[in-house]
Amino acid sequence: MFGGMPGFDPFSGGEGFGQQRRGTNVDTTKLYETLGVNKDAEPKEIKKAYRKLASKHHPDKGGDAEKFKEISAAYEILSDKENREKYDQYGLEGVADDSGGGGGANDLFSMFFPGARRGGGGGGRRKGPSVNHPLKVSLEDLYNGKTVKLAINRKVIVGKASDCRECRGQGTIMEMRQIGPGMITQTQRQCNTCNGQGYKAEKKQERKILEVHIDKGMRNNQKITFREMGDEMPKMEAGDINFIVQEKEHSLFKRKGADLLFVKNISLNQALCGFKIMITHLDGRKIVIKTKQSEVMRVESGGQNPFVKMIPDEGMPSLGNPFVKGNLFILFKIKFPADGQLSEKAIKALKASLPEPAEDISYDESEVEEYTMNTSDIQHFGRGGAQSQTDAYDSDEDGSGKQVQCQQS
Repeated sequence: MFGGMPGFDPFSGGEGFGQQRRGTNVDTTKLYETLGVNKDAEPKEIKKAYRKLASKHHPDKGGDAEKFKEISAAYEILSDKENREKYDQYGLEGVADDSGGGGGANDLFSMFFPGARRGGGGGGRRKGPSVNHPLKVSLEDLYNGKTVKLAINRKVIVGKASDCRECRGQGTIMEMRQIGPGMITQTQRQCNTCNGQGYKAEKKQERKILEVHIDKGMRNNQKITFREMGDEMPKMEAGDINFIVQEKEHSLFKRKGADLLFVKNISLNQALCGFKIMITHLDGRKIVIKTKQSEVMRVESGGQNPFVKMIPDEGMPSLGNPFVKGNLFILFKIKFPADGQLSEKAIKALKASLPEPAEDISYDESEVEEYTMNTSDIQHFGRGGAQSQTDAYDSDEDGSGKQVQCQQS
């Protein structure tokens, strides 16, 4: 059905997209007013205005969330050459069907014109079925963004379709049968002439190459819609093709929202004396992570939680505002000596350097008992000793799971 690397752009139109109808009294200035630029503004001016407003109104910095959504939506449309041309000619009507967002066209209209409704009525042609395709994307591409080409094949109508004469365009035929004196049954069956489609039309395979984009910050299971790029059908709008982002597992990072996390194993020496580690980030940068002076890494933090450190603003770009990034978390695990033993030299050095060494106890070995410890599991606590008769009588159940009852003669 399709080839090439996965790529997605919720506002991309590609070739062969349906033409927009021009309405009357169309507003083509609202988006420019939202960003505070003129209609003839250069792309650089639009981008500069967006950055300034996004930084001011971002919710993480105390801004208004709804205002930030308006700014982001306006920029996404005006920063795309094709969508800007549609907006300049047809207003929001021209780009609403290609917005690919979660709420659809009415959400876009209500965002900029509260209380307004899109279009002139609730009617319209039926729409063909949509097709979903899972597309695997690397975490690097979701971090950096990428432009790729994707090939699709679709069926298009050649010439003009005509209604089937046999079923009169219904796709089904009603048949009546007499099964006895005065008894008639009526059944419905699929039209064999048109195979239930209700029309006759010649079709051909058409190959389309779509230039699409992986936007920075896209997330797993996000739907990217290409409007009316499905198979053509008479009397119906072509269905949509949806690509479902499937994030590939990464060898180092785990992602949650806009935050990243990786696990780092360190030695006991590193945990006590400090360390420097170098990693390659998702954009290819080499970054060095180091401990503060005299900082000690612990096995776990308060409440038995894993010991975690954080580097701000080194996570994933935020979708719609890639200039704001999440955080990078590092979960530390300390590797103790594999055989559980240290050399005499190391023990003496540690005792001399570390605070609170073990106290020396004086005793006569002939008068006290000495023990060394074995490795165990806390789950074994309470299972020691022999099973006594008293334990058996105290139990409500025997080994078979049935209750034990005393019989009296």
